[in-house]
Amino acid sequence: MKINILTLFPEMFSGFKSESIIKRAIEKGSLEINVINIRDYAQGRHSQADDVPFGGGAGMVLKPEPLLKALTDIDSKSLYKDRGSKVIYTSPQGERLNQDIANNLALEGEITIIAGHYEGIDERVVDAKVDMEISIGDFVLTGGELPAMVIADAIARLVPGVIKKESYENDSFFNGLLDHPHYTRPASYEGLEVPQVLLSGHHAKIDEWRLKQSLKRTRERRPDLLEGREFTKLEKKLMKEIEEGN
Repeated sequence: MKINILTLFPEMFSGFKSESIIKRAIEKGSLEINVINIRDYAQGRHSQADDVPFGGGAGMVLKPEPLLKALTDIDSKSLYKDRGSKVIYTSPQGERLNQDIANNLALEGEITIIAGHYEGIDERVVDAKVDMEISIGDFVLTGGELPAMVIADAIARLVPGVIKKESYENDSFFNGLLDHPHYTRPASYEGLEVPQVLLSGHHAKIDEWRLKQSLKRTRERRPDLLEGREFTKLEKKLMKEIEEGN
């Protein structure tokens, strides 16, 4: 998987690429992250990448020429066309990021993320090249760099070889439920105890306990996630126990 990020502030991504799981994935060759300075494709002595909006108004707009040149250059060098590619624009007007979107994008061979800035990018770039606009929530930030990192991270952790599959299959939202509680050593600390079932070594009972806790948390905190869900036989049984207070 290759993730290209177009930004006016490439230095913001230095820590993102050089720490923790992302760093190890890059070193292993499971993931490639290519951060591109939009100004490298801008014209003129000052490499101007933005300009005032037509029609007046506050703020600046990212110009079409450097963005379109950068996207054309990325496309010409792509080694992953046969595996699929998508161009994403970080925008408050976009579809809100969720786990299903991340799962689908992780199947692509190459992702290019345009980190919007100022008042946004020239709409002609969106019309000509952008496949998806994605928002990370109903709020506005000073730029699209942080959303670009969030999107890239959500995708990257699902790429084979980045983390173990079983590490994300039980995550919140992956199977439509919130995650269950987690515990580690010591089993007892100042009167605070780990649930006995987790110490039993009985894996079937542990799995059932974890599923029940996931269902309970989801019912309490995000009941909207259960709407329209096709419950398995076991889930129906556990939901009945939860509703009865057991």
